[in-house]
Amino acid sequence: MSAGTTEGVGQGALTAQLPSTPRGARLARRLAARRMEEWGYAPESDAACAVALVVAELAANAVRHGSVPGRDFRLGLERDEVAGVVRVEVADAAAGRRPPVAAPSSCPEGESGRGLLLVDALARRWGWDPREAVGKTVWAEVTAGPAESAAPSQ
Repeated sequence: MSAGTTEGVGQGALTAQLPSTPRGARLARRLAARRMEEWGYAPESDAACAVALVVAELAANAVRHGSVPGRDFRLGLERDEVAGVVRVEVADAAAGRRPPVAAPSSCPEGESGRGLLLVDALARRWGWDPREAVGKTVWAEVTAGPAESAAPSQ
């Protein structure tokens, strides 16, 4: 894959190294949507849409706020069927820029600042952890029931 490297192709967990660019963030969302479909979730299901939106927001934040020249970001997706969640992880190299502990309150006039509000609304829980070498990993756990019952709500 020319835009990054992908591991875990198939039905298991997904790990992808992507460029810290808007194109890399778009690709992260597409990879997440495709993996959810491979796991049996219809593209228009609540679970698939929620995961795609959370990935889009976290990847966009990694590109906008966590980008270090010459360094990529890493996307991770893992499904826990027993717990009924998909864990999304986006790791970047910027150790100095850390997300808030809770979703910030949004200023209605502001042009940004709503991404973590969206993540907070869609995820069962979310947070961040420092990375051993450098940077941080922002993660979110999105509720995703069994794939066969993942039809969209009406």
